[in-house]
Order: sequence, then structure tokens, then C-alpha cells
Amino acid sequence: MQETKPTITIKGTRDGLILFIDENSSFEEILQDLIKKLDASTPQKEEPVVSVKVKLGHRYLTEEQRHQLKEIIEDKNRFQIEAMESDVIPIKDAKTWLDESQLKVVNQIVRSGQVLETKGDLLLIGDVNPGGRVRASGNIYIMGNLLGIAHAGIEGDQEAFIAASYMKPAQLRIAEYISRAPDYEADGVYMECGIIDPDQNKIVIDSIKTLSKQRKVISAFERRMNNG
Repeated sequence: MQETKPTITIKGTRDGLILFIDENSSFEEILQDLIKKLDASTPQKEEPVVSVKVKLGHRYLTEEQRHQLKEIIEDKNRFQIEAMESDVIPIKDAKTWLDESQLKVVNQIVRSGQVLETKGDLLLIGDVNPGGRVRASGNIYIMGNLLGIAHAGIEGDQEAFIAASYMKPAQLRIAEYISRAPDYEADGVYMECGIIDPDQNKIVIDSIKTLSKQRKVISAFERRMNNG
């Protein structure tokens, strides 16, 4: 006879308790089993509050279900939930992640007065003329001349960068940092990138070859994957 997998597994750690919730059991079974297990391990009044981390696996809980779990764990017990962690994200968050993780490829010339803006990374095949502006929440790659304004990391990403085949911008911006035209060589530079140098606390221009050393992760998608 096959042994039934427990709906709740409790593991003690140096920092408190970890509750592993079986992702295949019904929510009602989980609540019943949780009440039994917590009743059997209720700390004494003189004991300090015990931190609890709940691992949900591939189970999605509604806000109401999360509230029910929280009530059972913290009610009449000296337990306090530190976090509820799930490997499942809502569709809305998944769509936002996908939008911000994608590389948008645009084939056009951004002329004076035009603004091109996108979520995630932008690959522009074309020029940014004087008076033109490109903006992205991630990195900006320009296969052409950057003569206008480029703003990468518009939502505050200081790890973003701007790379261009030929760089002589009116202005570079990365997150809240701004670097204006006088910072660059009068004749412009080829195959260069603009990044924030934390030591100098400003935007600097360097060879594209240095990106692999300066930025171990060079796309919004990679950053999100690495951050889990």
C-alpha cells in the first residue's frame, strides 16, 4: 500500500519554522491538518514568538485563503508569519514580467520631435536624429547614429546601459543620472556604450567590449531570471 504524502510538513530551523504545503492536497485538507499540527506544537506562553515561513510550492492561493492560513497559524499561538512563498504568479504579474523581459526590435529613424518608448530592452535599427528621443525601462541598443537623447532604465534601473554604433548624443540618461553633450568627444565615438560608474557616481562612456565585464547580466530577461 502506497504511503500517503502529508499535507503539511514542518521543519525547524535556527530562525524558526518552515511549513511546506503539499500542492496536490485540497485546501480544506490543508486547513484541517494545519490545525492539528499546530495544536500539537503550541509554544508555551513564556517562550518567544516563533517566526514561520510558509512554502506553497506550485499552489496559488487567493488573498482570502492566505488570510485563512495566517489566522490559523497566528491565532492563539506564539507564531508569526514571516513570508508566504509560491512558485506561481498571477497572470497579470506574468504578463508584466513578459513585457519587461522582452527585447523590442524597431526598424526606423527617430526624427526631431519624435519619442520612441518601450518596456524592457530596445534594439533600434536606425538613427536617432538631433531632437529625437528614445526611452526604455531596460537597456538601449542602437544600430546607427545616436545624435538625440537616449534614456535607459526609465523606471529606476541603474544597471541599464546605452550602446550605439556611433555616439554623439545631445543627452544620455540612465535612471536618474544625466550626462550632457559636453561630456563627450567633439567628433563622437564609435561602438561605445554609456553606463553608470558607481565609483565616479556618474555616466561614463566606454567600449562595448567592456560590457561583459561591467555588466554580468545584460538584458532585462536575464536579470529577472537571476532574481528568481
